[in-house]
Amino acid sequence: MTDPTPPSDGHRRSRRRFSLAALRHHIGGLRSAGVRFALGYAVLFWVSAVLFLSVIWWGTAELIERQVEASVAADARALSERWTDGGLSALALTIEDRLEDNVDDDALYLLVDRNGVRVAGNLPSWPEAVAMSNVWYQLTIRRAGVRGIAEVQGFDLPRGYRLLVGRDVRDRTALRHLLTDTLLWAWVVITALALLGALLVRKMFRRMVSSIARTTSAIAHGDMHRRMPLSGRGDELDEVSEAINEMLDRIARLMDGVKQVSNAIAHDLRTPITRARAQLEYAALHAHDEGTLRAAIEEGVNDLDNITAVFEALLRIAQIEAGARRSAFATFDLVPVLQDIVELYEPLADEQDIRLVPRLPEQVKFYGDRSMIQQAVSNLIDNALKFSPQGGEVTIAIATGPDLLHEDRPDARVATITVSDEGIGMSEADIERASERFFRANAARNTPGSGLGLSLVQAIVQLHGGTLRYIRREPGLSVRMTLPLPQEASKNEVADMTQDSPTSHAHDKET
Repeated sequence: MTDPTPPSDGHRRSRRRFSLAALRHHIGGLRSAGVRFALGYAVLFWVSAVLFLSVIWWGTAELIERQVEASVAADARALSERWTDGGLSALALTIEDRLEDNVDDDALYLLVDRNGVRVAGNLPSWPEAVAMSNVWYQLTIRRAGVRGIAEVQGFDLPRGYRLLVGRDVRDRTALRHLLTDTLLWAWVVITALALLGALLVRKMFRRMVSSIARTTSAIAHGDMHRRMPLSGRGDELDEVSEAINEMLDRIARLMDGVKQVSNAIAHDLRTPITRARAQLEYAALHAHDEGTLRAAIEEGVNDLDNITAVFEALLRIAQIEAGARRSAFATFDLVPVLQDIVELYEPLADEQDIRLVPRLPEQVKFYGDRSMIQQAVSNLIDNALKFSPQGGEVTIAIATGPDLLHEDRPDARVATITVSDEGIGMSEADIERASERFFRANAARNTPGSGLGLSLVQAIVQLHGGTLRYIRREPGLSVRMTLPLPQEASKNEVADMTQDSPTSHAHDKET
């Protein structure tokens, strides 16, 4: 028989790597949120069960103890009264009668004289351990050849007599031991149930998290149409899934917007670029004619300026939507700003035979970016003049009032800037897309513009925490910018600003 071959260094290193890998696996498992949640559930369940079982045990043991004490105390009072009423003979007779009647098998009585000689009772002699009166003692006794446990109390009587009253608690001790064993088994079962519950909780948690992980992995690999599954229970995981789905919907809309912008840029800029190229080619062919050359170059520069303006508008919209333009926010009066815009556009309105009617109060304090608000209102008036017929009317008005969209803020107030025209208006379908970049309604295809004006207005309004609405009229269209006023502006201040304003009674005919 040959000696076994000792393990080689390679085997030792392999076992060591295996042990380290197993250790890392267990440590990694403890770092798992599902494992920690399950262990926490098991520990909480186990501790709660132990506390509950401990309360039951101590309560039951205390109840047994009190029953013994109450029985002994009642017997001691009755026997003391018997001694007082009838003396020694009456007390001894009462003890013997109680033992003969066998009312309580566990009752213990002993009456002895000053020499310790038994007078009456079911104990052979006075226990040496019971040395003091009115003190509880627990003794080991033997009754009818059976060993038991007794709880007794001694009392001193006149003329040196002594009385011992107690109870054999052997059955109660057995009941307590039975209760202890039962609760221990219950603790074992509860521990097993806690572990089983922890495993089930971990499995359920892991299943739900794995579902979310698979979905996010699929989305990360390009499946942008996937969404987080909902259990329908309305729990916290459903809330997280709904929030992620909303985020994914928002991302999808943004990506669609990027695609639309890219397509629109390629489509809308192709014409001016082609026209600029044609003008430059024409200038190259007619370089000998200075006048023709200058005109062609000017046309090409104009087309390039239009392209630059489109990119500047896109950049401005991107900056506003990113919230990067709040540094210029300040408190100012809206009325002078709108008056300046009206004065700026009045010559153009007169040239087109259009009445530009301002309806402005004396003062409306506002907190925001003055140049942005000026840009937004200018775009709205420019659109209104562009699509209004000759002899028509364009009105610009401001009205202040409570913020009806936020009922949880009863003191909040808003300023509504309305620009109305009597032009061709917009269909409901066009209104839905009016704020999209590069969108132009069919009726506006033959008018100059890039389709970015209303997108810029929408971005400015959102930056100021407001809303933009398009309201159909007969004829024409009303565009309303609703902007929040500073919180410190009280109702009385706003009322003072607008009490003499005709806009407090003005309204549009809406359909």
